[in-house]
Amino acid sequence: MSDQNEGENPGSRWDRLWRRSNKWYLLWLPTGGVLMFVVGIIFWGGFNTVLEATNTEAFCISCHEMRDNVYQEYRKTIHYQNPAGVRASCPDCHVPKPWVYKVWRKFQATYKELPNKVLGTISTREKFIAHRKELAEDVWAGMKATDSRECRNCHTMDHMDLENQGKNARNKHSRVISGELNKTCIDCHKGIAHTLPEDDSPANPVPAGAS
Repeated sequence: MSDQNEGENPGSRWDRLWRRSNKWYLLWLPTGGVLMFVVGIIFWGGFNTVLEATNTEAFCISCHEMRDNVYQEYRKTIHYQNPAGVRASCPDCHVPKPWVYKVWRKFQATYKELPNKVLGTISTREKFIAHRKELAEDVWAGMKATDSRECRNCHTMDHMDLENQGKNARNKHSRVISGELNKTCIDCHKGIAHTLPEDDSPANPVPAGAS
């Protein structure tokens, strides 16, 4: 009798495997997985859309603090207009391209810059000038900490034509390349796109070209 049961067990196991289950609630497992996948795609798409929308020059100058101050200075520099027509906009210099660092930068802006916007910390030209040195040093420190990462998105010393550079630039760049001079871009180019704090003054209440 036991031998007969043993012979029937394999068949009954296969029957149970292929038999349609009456436990319909088990369908929620794959259905829930599909729904989570779809919701995840929608969430990711929405998050990435918002992230990119806040990563444009138009967004950067949508507040008057930036539009009427640093943006007007930037428009007078070679980064805005040059013979080659190659332009580095606000996000190119101030927002990292690697995704992780970009998200961290947006997080920093949320807890550091938005509160100051609400409080009106630099809401007037006079307030902006009063805080300018502090703001500039914060940006410089951040760029130095990353070895001028955003500068290197466009500029690489390995591809510089040193022979066509000015004597001073050629001398410094060659020393950096050789390792003799331990400097990063921001150490020498602090005023490349914006007025230096010591060159600003309340005597100039509105920059030229501000609207």
